[in-house]
This record gives sequence, structure tokens and C-alpha cells, in this order.
Amino acid sequence: MNRKKEPTRPLPAGPRPTGPRAFGGRLLGPGALAALTALAVAGCSSGSSSSSSTATTPGASSSSSSSARPAGGNQLQDAYQKVIADVLPSVVQITTATGLGSGIVYDDKGDIVTNAHVVGTATTFSVTLANSTKSLDATLVAGYPESDLAVIRLTSPPSGLKPAVFGDSAKVELGQITLAMGSPLGLSSSVTEGIVSATGRTVSEPQGGGSPGATIGNMVQTSAAINPGNSGGALVNLNSQVIGINTLAATEPETNGAAAPGIGFAIPASTITGIADQLIKDGKVTNSGRAALGITARTYFDQNFRPAGAVVVAVGSGGPAAAAGIQPGDVITKVGDATVDSLNSLTTALASLTPGTKVTVTYTRDGQSKTADVTLGTLETP
Repeated sequence: MNRKKEPTRPLPAGPRPTGPRAFGGRLLGPGALAALTALAVAGCSSGSSSSSSTATTPGASSSSSSSARPAGGNQLQDAYQKVIADVLPSVVQITTATGLGSGIVYDDKGDIVTNAHVVGTATTFSVTLANSTKSLDATLVAGYPESDLAVIRLTSPPSGLKPAVFGDSAKVELGQITLAMGSPLGLSSSVTEGIVSATGRTVSEPQGGGSPGATIGNMVQTSAAINPGNSGGALVNLNSQVIGINTLAATEPETNGAAAPGIGFAIPASTITGIADQLIKDGKVTNSGRAALGITARTYFDQNFRPAGAVVVAVGSGGPAAAAGIQPGDVITKVGDATVDSLNSLTTALASLTPGTKVTVTYTRDGQSKTADVTLGTLETP
């Protein structure tokens, strides 16, 4: 009898706990295996992928091997090396008291954007620039866990900081070549390659292990290897533009949480710049850019104690749901074509939409199915 195969589950790709590092393909020290095991338990992908090539220093190519390659191969290699030379100096390693991740230089004032789950509860950090061994002090500017983004700032920014260039999320297309840059497993300034496997993914992080449990829409899926420590690093196109922040890697439930090769997710550039600009200017997010119904809800369970929708607990005065006639006690079962059987599925459905979108909400009231056309509002920020 065939078993039903569970889908892969996306999990944060960092931060990596400090400790033994990989070297020469072997993990040194008896604590290394335990460290990787802890990553899996904490909701991080574990191990490294052999499906993608890794470069630790730009421009390190072999003349004998390049002479044996066809001209087309040389052109692609040259393109890779140019992108690495352009962007890798903008990717940093971030160390906290409990872990390690990556970040991207955002401006010449020393602001660095990263994942909120890399920052965790820390407020001070050690930052190492690419191709440098000197640690620089940094402090927290602000974070927005709802989109798993945060900004930290170098206390004494050195001269010559190279801010990254962020691309246009609307121009990210299936099949584009991507390079993922960061510090997987503590190996600073590492690069893996792949393609854009899909766009517009909505992914929910599990809570715990430094993850805020965010539901993030419009994510870029990539086949470039993403491992613990890559979180907060750059996903880059061949125009030397950052198109996303490496955030999640998928794991396979049937293999005890082992990494599912070639399935990683990055927060898109438009979300990064929209949130980071607000954090830097105001120290908080005033416009989330996320769609909302203007309700408070919880998971509804049917008579068999199975999740069967999202029951409305409260309706915000003057909000989208109130304007459409939705009331407390109504049980939402669909948003557009997306089935809603829990609060999490309602959050996921809304994360894939944008404020101002008009959508049909299906709900039950007193056992009767009803619909309402709702113009979505903007999720309020704390």
C-alpha cells in the first residue's frame, strides 16, 4: 500500500550556533554533529548541499581548466566572477551571543539589513566584512518580525563601505540564474549557484529556534543551496542586483527533517527596501504593505474537533470587514479561491494579497453560507 507523501516544510536557514566549523569536507570535533542536529531541532536546515558549487573567494579560477572550456563556458564563468566581485563585498557575517548569520550592507552610513530571526533578542552584534578578519561592533536599529526583517548599524562604519544594489522584484522571472551569498555553517563569504525556481510563494515559518513564525508572501524560490548561516545573506542576479534575502530552506518530514535539496526561499527586494527604509527613518514600521481584513480571529473547530475555518472574534470599527458587513461569530471558510480551515490558513491567504485588492470572502453565519466583497486594508503595525 502506498503511503501518502507529506509535503516539504520550509524552515529558517539560520542563524548557525557558534562552535565547530566545517573544514575540508569533514566536521571537526565531537560537538559538530550535535551542533547540526540542534539546527534541525531548532527549525533550521542542516548539512551542506553538494548539488551546487561553492566559491569562497572571488576571482580564484584555474587557467588550465579555463583554457579547456568552450567560449560559452568562459563567458558564463566571467559573468559569475564579475557578480561575485561586485556584490560579495556588500555581504557580511553577523555574530550574536547565541548564533551566526549573514547581512547585507544597505547604505554607506553603516546600516545592514538582515533577517529578524538572525537578530533574535540580541541588541549588540559583531560584524565581519567580506575578506576581512576584523570584527566590528554593531547595535540594533529596529526589527519587524512580521516580515522577518531587521536592521543593525555599525558603531564606527569604516570608509569604503559598499552598499548593495537592490533589483526590481517585478522583473524576477522563472529560470533566471541566481547566486546565494553568505556564511553557511560559518564559512564566510561563500557563494552557491542556482536558478529562480518559482516566484510569488507564500511561506509560513515555524516558531522557535530564533524564528518569529512569520508568514511571508511573494517570496522567491531558488535552487541555490541555502544552509544554516545563510539567513540574511544576498540572493543575487547576473546584473549584480540583490533580488532577495536568503531566509528559508525546505526540509523533508519523512527523513526526520533532513534538507530537501534545491528548495530555498528569499524575501523579495521590494519587501526588503520597503521595510528597511521605514526602520532606518522611523525606528519602526508604519506601513506594513500587508493586506488585512481588520478583524481578530481564531481557528474554528467543528463538532468533530477538526479545524474548519477562522471564527471572527472582533471586527475593527470602520475597517474592511466592518464595511462589508462581517460580524463577530462569522466563520470565514474562503478568501477568494483559497480555502480557509484555520487562522494560519487565513493569514497565509492574506499574505499572498496586497492592500486595496477586492476579494470575495465566504463565511457561515447561523449555519448559512454567505459571501461578501471586501476591499482589503493594510495590516496595522505594533
